[in-house]
Parts: sequence; structure tokens; C-alpha cells
Amino acid sequence: MQLTLPLVTSAAILDSINPCAISVLFLTIGFLLSLNKSRRQIVVIAGAYILGIFITYVLIGLGVLQALTLFGIPRAISKFGAGILLVTGFINLLDHYIPDFPVKLGIPAFSKPSIAHLMQQATLPAVFFMGVLVGLFEFPCTGGPYLLILTLLHDQGTFAKGAFYLIYYNLIFVSPLVVILALASTPAVLTRFEAWRKTNSASLNLWTAIGMIVLGIIIFLL
Repeated sequence: MQLTLPLVTSAAILDSINPCAISVLFLTIGFLLSLNKSRRQIVVIAGAYILGIFITYVLIGLGVLQALTLFGIPRAISKFGAGILLVTGFINLLDHYIPDFPVKLGIPAFSKPSIAHLMQQATLPAVFFMGVLVGLFEFPCTGGPYLLILTLLHDQGTFAKGAFYLIYYNLIFVSPLVVILALASTPAVLTRFEAWRKTNSASLNLWTAIGMIVLGIIIFLL
């Protein structure tokens, strides 16, 4: 299967609708506002958080590509990536309709105190590292589309093409965070955004799960 820009874009959009990273960003902005930080300070500090996630995902992508090349993984591995996508989508679907479903995809509880501690420091290095932690801990539960693209990229891409797709994918992946930061770095707008997120997060997660399942089925059939 040829790796195309629409396919990469679709997978990145599915991955970007990410409740873990978005929730932490909202908490970070709200905390900075409570410290009476200026809008510029909020943008810079929260921007470091987004940069931490971006760099983490790029490095994960490079590492996975290197591993696929090193071990000579065959083309059929793309079906494995599609399988991960399907499993992730079905788990999210079950979690939506069965609230007590035992498997939950999200940032693990043991990492939350560390993230909260870094947030409270409100310094550029601390918030950047918080972004790194969020990227690492959320990847297993939201990285299905990314793994799919990486396996397809391994099948056909040159290094230059691979670097382009990795950067393009991750720019789309963090774009909702950038938009939210730009719009929600004032108290009134943040309140409205948070209310909208709480009202629509369930339906957003549902459509994301359906999108993952549909994309996974398409990859299997092609």
C-alpha cells in the first residue's frame, strides 16, 4: 500500500484528538492563570509543554523506524499496525458504551503525581519535561495511527521522505494543542473551552474510536 498525504493526514488527525494531552494542557493553562502569569508567559511556558510532546513523538518515530529497519521487518507488519489501530478503536468504543469496562486507555495513575509536581514548578525545563512524560505515557494508548504510518513508511520511504512525513504527522498531531493554547490563554476563553470539552469529550472520543476502526479495516482490505 502506498503511503499518501491524505492517509498520513487522516491518521494524524485521529491521533491528535487526544484527551490526555489536551486535559493536561488545560490544567497547565489554568494553573498558570491562577499564578497571575501574563498571557505571554502562559504561551511560552505551555508552548514548552507542547514542544516536549512534539520532540518525544518525533524521537519515538525515529526509534521505531530504526528498529523496523534493523530487524528487517517484512511488509506484512503494516497489517499488525492496522490490528493495533482496530484494538485501540474497539477498546475506546467499549469504554464509551460500558463505563465499567476494566481496560482504560489513558495516562497511568502512577505517573500523575510526577506530572502534577512538574506542573507546580511552572518553569520552562519542568513543563518541557512534563510534555516528554505525557508523550511517553500516552503513546501506548493513542499511538495506534502513528505505528500504522511508521510501518507503511518503513515499507517504501527514503530517509528524506520519512523525515518529511514524521515532521508533517507530528505537526498535525500537536496542532490542536497549539490552537487551544492560542485561544484559551485568557481566563474567560479557558472557561468556555473547558466547558465545551467536558460537554463534548464523550462524543469526540466515540467518533475517534469509530475513525480508528474504519481506518484499520481499510488498511486490512487494501
